[in-house]
Amino acid sequence: MAERIYRDPVHNIIRVSADTAEGRLIVRLIDTPEFQRLRRIKQLGLALYTYQGAEHSRFAHSLGVLHLMMRVLDRLSETYPIAEEDRTASCAAALLHDIGHGPFSHVMEKVLGFHHEAWTVQAVRSEATEVGQVLGAYSAEMPGRVASIIEGTFRPAFLAQLVSSQLDVDRMDYLLRDSLMTGAKYGLYDLEWIINALAVDQQTDRIYVSARGVFAVEEYLQARYYMFRQVYFHRTLRSAEAVLRSALRRALELIEAGEEVWCAPGTAFEKVLRRASLTLEDHLEMDDSDVLFHVKQWQRAADPILRDLSRRFIGRRLFKAVDLDMPEEERDSFLMAARECIERAGFPPDYYFVEDHASDASHVYYTAEGVDPNARIYVEDGYARPHIREISEVSDAVRGLQRNHRLHRVCFPPEAKEAVYALYHSQPATVQD
Repeated sequence: MAERIYRDPVHNIIRVSADTAEGRLIVRLIDTPEFQRLRRIKQLGLALYTYQGAEHSRFAHSLGVLHLMMRVLDRLSETYPIAEEDRTASCAAALLHDIGHGPFSHVMEKVLGFHHEAWTVQAVRSEATEVGQVLGAYSAEMPGRVASIIEGTFRPAFLAQLVSSQLDVDRMDYLLRDSLMTGAKYGLYDLEWIINALAVDQQTDRIYVSARGVFAVEEYLQARYYMFRQVYFHRTLRSAEAVLRSALRRALELIEAGEEVWCAPGTAFEKVLRRASLTLEDHLEMDDSDVLFHVKQWQRAADPILRDLSRRFIGRRLFKAVDLDMPEEERDSFLMAARECIERAGFPPDYYFVEDHASDASHVYYTAEGVDPNARIYVEDGYARPHIREISEVSDAVRGLQRNHRLHRVCFPPEAKEAVYALYHSQPATVQD
């Protein structure tokens, strides 16, 4: 075969040439079991509880990220020299950046306290994975090069920034893909013009956007902002995550207390429930189906809390979610009183009263505060005597997006809605639900 062709709902046709060493490497990486596993992990986790079309996988997303990386490198190489080995490593890193994700993506990370990038790097460097073997067969240095790009330590640094920064091919793909698959139109922006305007500041070794692309980047950041508000931090999606996390925490705590909780014997997920150390092989064994299968079985659990939470999750009888639109100084007293309301209604608040903060979401909108300077977005300010500056120094629109971005809400069973609402309406603010 001279090329491998993928039909894609976002980019239409993704072509991978098989008549070059780079193309053959990419094809072999796509065919590894570690990458094929991404077909069984949803890109947006539980967003399908809100947007029924959000069934797309991390496999499709990762192919899109590869496609954009190849396009961006083609564009940049017209002006900037990029070594062949660096280009190949960058394409491989773009393709493999998500292979360390666990079931339901970020939900499991919060429960178990791991970060997928660490597993990704381990899988890339390991001689025991097929991904690691394929990279090592290409060249002895390739696994380390790909890992360092994913970790952000690679030089030239601008190549690592294309994989992970505030304006990277990962975000460029998932905004368009998530917008299309959810049906929410907020994630649309002028991708073509951004790619056309990307440039390299060789003095500082970082990516920037030329002056003609500033408005396109503003549109991209507005898309991120509205997708965060309307999709990634949607009440129902976050409520579904809260129910699943509570069910998983309950199962873990029951087993830790010596209680019987059903689990498939001899599986990696059994190790998760028994808090045993996971090997890389264990981690890469699991996908969304493992969690879903166990939660389905827990609908018949002896423990009433685990049984109820599992039935709520499977049957989509989720928690109510309410934004705390009240002054900061009034929130602590409300939260304490609301927890008591939940407990009086017969629901243990440790599992049935969940606080949800904007910072807990896996996708966030752009801010320059607390971000590595190399990960910020830089643009050319002006045409006659241009200077390269961080975008919020140039754009009023971006500064406006960064104001009042703190969000705080609580999730609780709908059976307690009236009691909590009555308490809330005694506050000066009005409930938004």
